[in-house]
Amino acid sequence: MAVLAESGSNPDVGLLYDINGLAKDAPHWFDRVMEFVGEYGLLAAMVLLVLWCWWSVRRRGGEDAASSVAALVWAPLAAGLAVLVNVPIRGFVERPRPFVDHRGLDVLVSGKTDFSFVSDHATITMALGVGLFVAHRRFGLAGIGLALLEGFCRVYMGVHYPTDVVGGFALGTAVALLLSPLAMALLTPLTKALERSPRAGRLIRARTSPDEQDNPLLPGTREPAKSEKDLAA
Repeated sequence: MAVLAESGSNPDVGLLYDINGLAKDAPHWFDRVMEFVGEYGLLAAMVLLVLWCWWSVRRRGGEDAASSVAALVWAPLAAGLAVLVNVPIRGFVERPRPFVDHRGLDVLVSGKTDFSFVSDHATITMALGVGLFVAHRRFGLAGIGLALLEGFCRVYMGVHYPTDVVGGFALGTAVALLLSPLAMALLTPLTKALERSPRAGRLIRARTSPDEQDNPLLPGTREPAKSEKDLAA
C-alpha cells in the first residue's frame, strides 16, 4: 500500500491532490468551516439524525415500532464495532498519512500521527447511515449522504487518501449489513419487552395507534359483556 502511495502515477494520489487542491484556492474561513465540519460537525449531525429518526418512529408508533427502534439501536453499535474491526486492519496495513509521503498538501488538521487506512470517520458515518437505512429509508438516505460528504471532507483536509475513505465506507457498510440479521434477532425481543413496560414503553411508542385507541384493551384480553336490559322495567 505504501509503495502505491509513493507512485506518482497512482490515480489515488492524483485524486488526493485534485480534491485537496481545492483547499488552496478556497478562502481561509471556508477551510476552517471544512475543518470543523469534517472533524466534528458531520459526526454530530449523524447523532442528531439518529435521534430525530428515533423521535419520528416513536411518535408514529405502529406494530413495527419495536423493530425500528431495534434497528436504530444497532446503528451506533455497528459503528462502534466497525471501529474495533478497523484497529487490526490499520495495524496490518500500516499506511502513513498522505502528508507524510507527499509534499505540497494543504493539511487542515495537525497532530494526526496514526495510520491512514482505513478512515475511522468514514467508517463511523457510513455504518450509522446504513444502520439508519435499515430502520428508515428516508432517514437512511440522508445519513448515507452525510457519510459521503464526510469522506470528501477527509480528503479535502489532506488527512486521508480517497481509498482510505472508500475502505471506510466498505467496512462500515459490511459490518452494518452483514451483522444486521443477528443484531435484529437479539435486539428486537428486547425492544418488544421494553414496549410492554408501562413507563419504559414510551421510549418505543409515544402514543397508541388509531386501532388501539378504538379498542384500548390489551391483546389477549376479553371485552366485558354488555349488561342485559332489564326487560321487566
